[in-house]
Amino acid sequence: MKMKMKMASFAFPLILLITFLSIPAFSRKSEKPKLKLDYYKTTCPDFAEIVRDVVTSKQSAQPTTAAATLRVFFHDCMVEGCDASVLISSNSFNKAERDHHSNANLPGDAFDVILKAKTSLELQCPKVVSCADILAQLTRDLIVMVGGPFFPVLLGRKDGLISEAARVEGNLPSVNFTMDQSIEYFKTRGFDTKEMVALLGAHTIGFAHCREFADRLYHYSEKVPTDPEYNPKFADALKTLCKNYSKDAAMSAFNDVLTPGKFDNMYYQNLPRGLGVLKTDHGLVKDPRTKPFVMNYAANQTLFFQDFSAVMEKLGSYHVKTGEQGEIRARCDQFNSILT
Repeated sequence: MKMKMKMASFAFPLILLITFLSIPAFSRKSEKPKLKLDYYKTTCPDFAEIVRDVVTSKQSAQPTTAAATLRVFFHDCMVEGCDASVLISSNSFNKAERDHHSNANLPGDAFDVILKAKTSLELQCPKVVSCADILAQLTRDLIVMVGGPFFPVLLGRKDGLISEAARVEGNLPSVNFTMDQSIEYFKTRGFDTKEMVALLGAHTIGFAHCREFADRLYHYSEKVPTDPEYNPKFADALKTLCKNYSKDAAMSAFNDVLTPGKFDNMYYQNLPRGLGVLKTDHGLVKDPRTKPFVMNYAANQTLFFQDFSAVMEKLGSYHVKTGEQGEIRARCDQFNSILT
């Protein structure tokens, strides 16, 4: 009897061991940490307030900061995911993302506001808040400050450990994409056509460099130098503005000429009027796959805000690093390994 009991007691843990070993290795690992709203509740309780104070000060002093930061956020997320890799500076042995030609004209105000926020947070909560989370939170707060919608920002991203200019190639959309190319670009990254149109509404506070649309103004075709789809008066104004674009690469024009500093739905209202600056902007109102969304957003700002909020939440979670996949940088422009 005692022998049977000993056999039984031995068999039970053996069964558990066999069961455990039969479970696939990936399911035995601890779950990947998830982003959450209150990630810094105990480690940096004043996180949101500190970021908000920096945003208020910077945007008040430099009104283009909101558009600049939104653009940097998109460029960051589309290469390596939302991991602040675009913030890394190049050095003698690595050419970083921000020095790829596609990022050459990323606005300095965005990098400045991130630096200010990181400095303030390091004083209050050293080595706690990632640059990736700072960029995501800043972007949302700046959008709200210029009249855009509030949307929740989940937190807990880690900063990426790779930033290479070579990895940018093919991962950012071109202003000269056809609509087929634009739709395919976003589709392969998990965004449908409606989400693409809503996301491009970010152009309501953005600007484009003259060289990005100069062909529409001066070299449309051999017989017709200016794209006839432009509103004629608008085209004339752009030609005056951009006449020295070949000498001055910084020359630019607002994507929304009527309310450039306000986040609203005017961008969509402008497109049927021939006021779309970029080829991809104008294409939205010409293509039957995208035009219905343009017209809906032009007529209903609440709908645009709703869909824009949803796609920004989705964008902010794109290929994020969590747990041991990244680090919390001491400086947003350098990996920790460089500093040690």
